[in-house]
Amino acid sequence: MAPPGPEGGRAAAGAMAPGKKITARIKRTLPVKGPQAPTLSELMRWYCLNTNTHGCRRIVVSRGRLRRFIWILLTLSAVGLILWQCAELLMNYYSASVSVTVQFQKLPFPAVTICNINPYKYSSMKDYLSELDKETKKALETFYGFSEGKSKVRRSVDEWNSTGSDFFKQIPLLKFEDFSKTATDLRSGQKRKIEGSVFHKDSSIVNSGDSNDIIGFQLCDANNSSECALYTFSSGVNAIQEWYKLHYMNIMAQIPLETKEKLSYSADDLLLTCFFDGLSCDKRHFTRFHHPLHGNCYTFNSGENGTILSTSTGGSEYGLQVVLYIDEADYNPFLVTSTGAKIIVHDQNEYPFIEDIGTEIETAAATSIGMHFTRSRKLSKPYSDCTETGADIPVENLYNKSYSLQICLHSCFQKAMVDSCGCAQYAQPLPAGAEYCNYKKNPNWMYCYYRLHEKFVKEQLGCQQICKDACSFKEWALTTSIAQWPSTVSEDWMLRVLSWDKGQKINKKLNKTDLANLMVFYKDLNERFISENPANTLVILLSNFGGQLGLWMSCSVVCVIEIVEVFFIDSLSIVMRRQWQKAKKWWNDRKRERLGKPPQADNLERQCHDNPVCTDEDLPTFNTALRLPLPQDNPLPRTPPPNYSTLRLETAFTEQLPDTLEVGQH
Repeated sequence: MAPPGPEGGRAAAGAMAPGKKITARIKRTLPVKGPQAPTLSELMRWYCLNTNTHGCRRIVVSRGRLRRFIWILLTLSAVGLILWQCAELLMNYYSASVSVTVQFQKLPFPAVTICNINPYKYSSMKDYLSELDKETKKALETFYGFSEGKSKVRRSVDEWNSTGSDFFKQIPLLKFEDFSKTATDLRSGQKRKIEGSVFHKDSSIVNSGDSNDIIGFQLCDANNSSECALYTFSSGVNAIQEWYKLHYMNIMAQIPLETKEKLSYSADDLLLTCFFDGLSCDKRHFTRFHHPLHGNCYTFNSGENGTILSTSTGGSEYGLQVVLYIDEADYNPFLVTSTGAKIIVHDQNEYPFIEDIGTEIETAAATSIGMHFTRSRKLSKPYSDCTETGADIPVENLYNKSYSLQICLHSCFQKAMVDSCGCAQYAQPLPAGAEYCNYKKNPNWMYCYYRLHEKFVKEQLGCQQICKDACSFKEWALTTSIAQWPSTVSEDWMLRVLSWDKGQKINKKLNKTDLANLMVFYKDLNERFISENPANTLVILLSNFGGQLGLWMSCSVVCVIEIVEVFFIDSLSIVMRRQWQKAKKWWNDRKRERLGKPPQADNLERQCHDNPVCTDEDLPTFNTALRLPLPQDNPLPRTPPPNYSTLRLETAFTEQLPDTLEVGQH
């Protein structure tokens, strides 16, 4: 055989051409599967044939429309059940279960705040309230015919006008008939038409002689006299008392705090006897704080000195026992209509809202208050909308106590009062830089206060939406029982002894209607702890998800990852790739138009059937190439068989060696 020359090289080069043709043909005809699928339909078909979920595969491989429809229906039903059950699991995950724990131990005794219902001694306040009391008596005489020491004769209007006062000029009392818009001024006797909104505060304590008579007062905007609000009452008592309180707050707002503390009751005035846990106590165990509406109040076991008393035994003999001196004769007859004291049981870090949740104590009676202690703990977000410390609430705490819903609501209203009316409402603490409202500096404050309070009650001020419940709080459930005290047989000597013990401070004989006996104690030492716990943990949630997926779709975590990959990642890449190819083709066609060339035919898609392998450099694998069908019309050239004639041996020596010849001849 001759050595290979140039012609043999060309033959070898020609032998490589069919391989390139095979590669080109494979690129044109190979159906690419999986993430490289050219269309969404091919991707979905590939997914159904290769997924681990049996339902999707059965949809593709089932023969017959009915069977395929049944499998589609079953698969969609399973998906719907999975979504429903998983939604239920998610909602249960954000729910909480309540657990109650009862412990038997030594309990800390709560703070007990005691206030006289009458905030200030009437004898000390007469100089400040003389003009207001005089006008109130005139109103009662005019409308009801009441008089002190005289027959019930109505005063004439002229007689009243001769003793005129600024009180009725600023807020006149009006008399209506059948809720009409026409009213009679009780001071001038003139009828006038009333314009403005009417707010009827219905009550049925005491009505006037004529059931159709309605009393009220009108509040107008000092800057705009046409803006008025009319407040009416079916009870003249309530109307006059509400009118009295408005002027009373205006007067008290102008009196310094030090003076008001002197006008109210001291600890020696209020407390006659004291026992706690079987031992004697005195005023040193009480802390005074001044309440705007209740005067001087006294808190037992306030914890201000760093010590909180506790009790290890339940029962009335081991709690707090005090005898209070009420002094009914020195009550303000127009401000309060009941006699006794108000108490509230609270934590040492809580503010005592006497006016909201205080319990009234009767005179001439022994009031026993049994307590059950409960601590509660709620879960914060995402389980509930409570707050831990109130730091996330955009309302300044004006009470310098731990956060509570009431503190937030009162502070929010006071802030709105200062912002809208320019001054603070008397019944709540002062914000920094503000002062209490009064006629002299703020002539418009009453109208502004009533309109603002109306919005607050109707939840239009936004405070109820801002303020949240506290996540942790303590609560003492109270059980009250009342008995006559002192008894008839012991009344005489008991009153004598109490008068003797307090003889230096009380210059008159005590009356049982001036006294109140109070006992506050634990009924038992059971501490109840109510807490919220998550109904499901993250591990339980994932386990429940896996159970649902396995039950309805025979699916696992790998299957979920597969779904995410195919339906989100691959589908998105196919859509983006198609959009990129369209944009690229549009740009190329536009460039060819500028050059005057015809648009390029869509040969790529025709030859490759939208197959991106045509543009990729990644060749198909050997196994996928073997699965290609052979073409029928144009068979590809195969490797030619070997030329066996080339196997014939040809010696390179032309002459035979002599020794071989001899051997051959022999």
